[in-house]
Amino acid sequence: MAQVVKDEQSPETPSAVKHEASPPLRKSPGILPDKPVDITLAEAPARIDVKRVTLLLVGLLLFTIVYLSPSWSSAVDPVGDSFELTREGKAAIGLFLLAACWWVFEVIPIGVTSIAIAVFQAMFLIREPRVAFTDFFDPSVWFIFGSLVIGKVFSKTGLTQRMAYRMLVVVGEQTKYILLGVFVMTSAMTLIMAHTAVAAAMYPLMRAIYSMYSTSSVPTKFGKGLFIGMAFVAGAGSIITLLGAARGAVGVGFFNDIVGREITFFEYSYYMLPVGVVMTILLWVYILFVFKPEKARIPGLRKRAQKLCKSLGPMSRGEWTAIILVAGVILFLSARSFVPALAPFHKSAIILITTILFFVFKILDLKDLEEIPWNIILLFGGAMSIGFCLWQTGAATWMAVQSIMLFHHANWFIFVLGIATIVLIMTNLIMNVAAIAIILPVALVIAQYLNVAPEVVFFASLVAAGMPFLFLVGAAPNAIAYESGQFKSGEFLKAGIPASIMLIVILGVFIAWIWPMMGMPVLLD
Repeated sequence: MAQVVKDEQSPETPSAVKHEASPPLRKSPGILPDKPVDITLAEAPARIDVKRVTLLLVGLLLFTIVYLSPSWSSAVDPVGDSFELTREGKAAIGLFLLAACWWVFEVIPIGVTSIAIAVFQAMFLIREPRVAFTDFFDPSVWFIFGSLVIGKVFSKTGLTQRMAYRMLVVVGEQTKYILLGVFVMTSAMTLIMAHTAVAAAMYPLMRAIYSMYSTSSVPTKFGKGLFIGMAFVAGAGSIITLLGAARGAVGVGFFNDIVGREITFFEYSYYMLPVGVVMTILLWVYILFVFKPEKARIPGLRKRAQKLCKSLGPMSRGEWTAIILVAGVILFLSARSFVPALAPFHKSAIILITTILFFVFKILDLKDLEEIPWNIILLFGGAMSIGFCLWQTGAATWMAVQSIMLFHHANWFIFVLGIATIVLIMTNLIMNVAAIAIILPVALVIAQYLNVAPEVVFFASLVAAGMPFLFLVGAAPNAIAYESGQFKSGEFLKAGIPASIMLIVILGVFIAWIWPMMGMPVLLD
């Protein structure tokens, strides 16, 4: 587009390129106007974003190559069972590659990429359209919706501001301790509630904290570290108890069925607690190194936080109502792990009770409902759809068996760490519950042939499944953090690669030394 250089003497800058009209011609009746006419040239068409178009085509090309490729060989496990990769399974793998490309590089909005996942399944006959689109309304997606609504309530009622100001009074003015305070609070809350709900509750609180650091719309290193770090730490904290995420309970069920022994709530936390604590601290150090805040401190922040906290006055009726409703839901969800009679009540239905009551008590209104980040809801609908697609077509099982067989003759330590690495990769691609459901049973069977104790395979797999640091679809906190606008999905991936390597190294230390010292068996007698 042609540019206009403003003359320094001119008091105005034209908003468009204009040419002065020629002297007016005498008007013939009904033909030309009496006065000169300014002719505004139309703006030149926007230049084509070559990078974006290229990445769009790369995604389509990946799908096409896999979809049209000849049949792939079957996967065979140590028992001799064969797992054929069907046409639909092969197409599902190609579709995942397309989605991963578009999600990572954000060539179109991430929610729209999710819609494309269902459309491709229907158009290429990978799964029935009713099934592919129904996954967008899976109960897990509704749980995420309910969690986001809770976050909205915390923000609207002022609870997040109150919590943020009180925390800042405690941690002080240094940005590194502000980050530590947020991370410790996030990790601690995941001990008693699902990490999705924690991230949704922490998100508006962190927005309030960030507003004291910068009022600019331009992302900062502190902002990137604050929100990416929250997503990472939410995963680290969620492994500590069976209340942090559903994956733990699913894994315990598989272990009980295959090994014939139950992992108790306290045994689970006994081995997971040190891993979660160590990873929380190391992630704080890592974030400070990668996203070193532009400001070492925010002068006067503590006094400002005290003043702002005091200005909020006593807690309002809306705040008390929100606290009572959310606390009731958390207690109910926690009790499901201890009271068998409550187990049939689904977590999504329980958390959605709060959504209904928020509107019943007029804490929220229609405008608030319209402001829910539907782009994130669609993202997880698409993640569920591609996850179930890989699972139901047999593609996920085929990939798991092919990967695990690479380690079935390896040293026990390499085998266990290799299984954990596969789980880590898979949990970034599909739901972590699905990753555990697919890989853990196969790994437990192979462990018997290598004289490896099932406990070390179980705990190593659950640690890896809890910390998907690479893709936004790996866990709900990742997507909730993305809503801040402080980072792109490519930046998240870039930060997640070293964090994932760090996780594998720490896990290796626990497998080889710390867990055996704590009494965990690693080899069968």
